[in-house]
Amino acid sequence: QLQLVESGGGLVQPGGSLRLSCTASGFTLDYYTIGWFRQAPGKEREGVSCIRRSYGSTNYADSVKGRFTISRDNAKNTVYLQMSSLKPEDTAIYYCAATAGYYCSDVPLDFGSWGQGTQVTVSS
Repeated sequence: QLQLVESGGGLVQPGGSLRLSCTASGFTLDYYTIGWFRQAPGKEREGVSCIRRSYGSTNYADSVKGRFTISRDNAKNTVYLQMSSLKPEDTAIYYCAATAGYYCSDVPLDFGSWGQGTQVTVSS
């Protein structure tokens, strides 16, 4: 059974940083394309970043380019999302998701397995 668990969320001031983790159990993360999504209150879930299986190439939403970095540690079966220069508009529940597909996508329906989410709040 594929399971994903996010951690690392919290309250941070504008301009601060957080590192989110997405740890997999029941499968080898490197064999899956992993996406990070977020959902703010009253808004649709949106794609934030993605890392392709095997090749490791990455995608970012325009709103986070230059501020967020996605990476993968195969030894720990974990994907990270390093978030810097955080803004109040980054406040949301952040989810990681997995697909066996080879290509990145920012469409939630393309991902079959999801974590429970972790809250990120950016506020002074």
